[in-house]
Formats: sequence, C-alpha cells, structure tokens
Amino acid sequence: MEHTWMAKYFAEFFGTMILVSFGNGSVANSFLKGTTANPEDGKANGGWLLIAFGFGFGAMIPAMLFGSISGNHQNPAVTLAQAFAGTFPWSHVLPYILCQVAGAICGQLLVLAIYWPHIKESTNSDIVFSFFATSDCTGSKWNGFVSELIGTAILMFAAIGLYRGMFFKQATDIANIGVGFLITGLVMALGGPTGPALNPARDFGPRLIYTLLPIPNKKGHGHWNYGWIPVVAPILGAIIGIFAYKIAFGL
Repeated sequence: MEHTWMAKYFAEFFGTMILVSFGNGSVANSFLKGTTANPEDGKANGGWLLIAFGFGFGAMIPAMLFGSISGNHQNPAVTLAQAFAGTFPWSHVLPYILCQVAGAICGQLLVLAIYWPHIKESTNSDIVFSFFATSDCTGSKWNGFVSELIGTAILMFAAIGLYRGMFFKQATDIANIGVGFLITGLVMALGGPTGPALNPARDFGPRLIYTLLPIPNKKGHGHWNYGWIPVVAPILGAIIGIFAYKIAFGL
C-alpha cells in the first residue's frame, strides 16, 4: 500500500516524538532526583543500561509502527544521507526534517511535563541539562565530533544492512527489532563520550527547548558553542555510512 506524503510526514513527526520521549525520558528517570529509577537513597538507579534500552525501544517501536509508511527515518542525518545516495527524493527532504525536529520538540515537552517536579528537586545543573542535549564528557569538541561521526556512520551502515541484507529482506518487522538493538548497542558501546546524539533532531529540538523555556536549575543558554557538533557530525557520519554500504554491496 502506497501512502500519501502527508501520512509520511505525520509518521516522521510521531516517530521522532516517541524516540525522544523514550530516550530522553530514560535519561531523566535515571538521573533526576527522586524518580523511581533514582530514589533519594540511590538503591535502584537504572544507569546506563536503562538509557541504552530507552533509546533502543524508542527507535524500535516507531520503526514497527511507521516503517512501512515513511521508511522509518526519525533522523535528519538518515534523510539527508539517503537523498545524497539517490534513494530518497530531494523535494521531500526539508518537510521530513521539519517534521522530525517538531517531533523531537514535542517529545521533549512531554518528558518535561512528566518530570517537572524532579527537575525542581535536582539542583545540579549538569544533571538537568543531560536529559535535554549532549556534550562531550571531557570538554573536547574534537572528541565529540569524532564520536558522533563514527557512531552515526556505523548506525547508517548497519541499519541499511539490516533492511537490505539477505536474512531480513523478507522480514521487515524482524529488521525493525534489529534496529532497536542496534541503537541499544551503539549507546552502550560508543555512547560514553557524548551521550550520544547520533541524530540532529534528537539534540537540536530539546536543546532549543532548554534555551527558550524557564527550566528550573538550568545554567547557561543551551551550550550552543557545542550544539553544532551533534548536528554536523551525524550528518557527515550518515553520508559516510550509506556510501560505504553502497560501494561494497549496492543499494
């Protein structure tokens, strides 16, 4: 069944909204004060595994819901990479990206509404910022750039392989599950330095919300001196990833 482009736009909006609400919601649950995963006694802290699976399920569920409608991008880097590789029409790149960013903003607003009391209790401004956007743990823009570029290149290469590989080509739903575990594995293995973003919309939309709204216990105005890295590096990484796959195996 062929869907209209408007249906595809809505799929990208809601898919990215779910991705951000699951992913950044798991960060909030893990680190903000007094949540079920981080009670004041600290005995049930979900930690990095909670976050990794939060982002993994945040990618998997929309893929299973909307993959057959929009192609399951949820990510401006994926959309641009596919356009550069000739597998997605340039005329629909901007609408896709706008819907993805809008979905990320709405997803972050949902997380903000749910965790507002815990934000007010969390006096550590770095903790508050952490469930909005990314940064490099060592304060190195170069390390952040390299981490995001390599991580997104692997994401793009592996995701294309999951959907086009011999094992999954007749079982897209199983490939969608594979994408979820791919995101989980990337967050676990390569997410230490930056968060990570791997997705310009996932970082830019929430960072914009952090900048514009009167968030309790926030410091600064969104740390935009770093904010270009999780936009530019994932785009370049995704382009590298898709062309590496195209050169080796074709599209």
